[in-house]
Amino acid sequence: MVNISSKRDVYREAVAEGVIRLRRETVDRIKKGLVEKGDVFTVSRIAAIQAVKKTPDLLPLCHNIPVTHVGVDYEFLGGDRIRVVVRVKSTAKTGVEMEALAGVTVALLNIWDMVKKYEKDERGQYPDTWIESIRVVSKVKKE
Repeated sequence: MVNISSKRDVYREAVAEGVIRLRRETVDRIKKGLVEKGDVFTVSRIAAIQAVKKTPDLLPLCHNIPVTHVGVDYEFLGGDRIRVVVRVKSTAKTGVEMEALAGVTVALLNIWDMVKKYEKDERGQYPDTWIESIRVVSKVKKE
């Protein structure tokens, strides 16, 4: 683990995003609240927040930092894609990019888990489903 002992706490913020592609029918189910497992966005928002808080447990060399805010937003892109955006804030000695990336990744995985029943083809495969474009959109450090 990198030594950050001599650094001082400063405001930090990171925004990460990612996209999941689904069948149009599945996206319609999500919009109409017809997913058997429940409200996809509520559950995946909680999953994202948990992932942000558990990032040091998932990535062994990440510092455990005090997270002061997690925001999770969703956007429908066309008829078959959903963008997830996670914003993480902290006042700490190191940044929150990994936390934002962990949050968006787990939110996307949670969406997949909740709708996989509708995404499988006759062979049990997922030809129309994928996760893409996970990235850090921005980071802020205010001294």
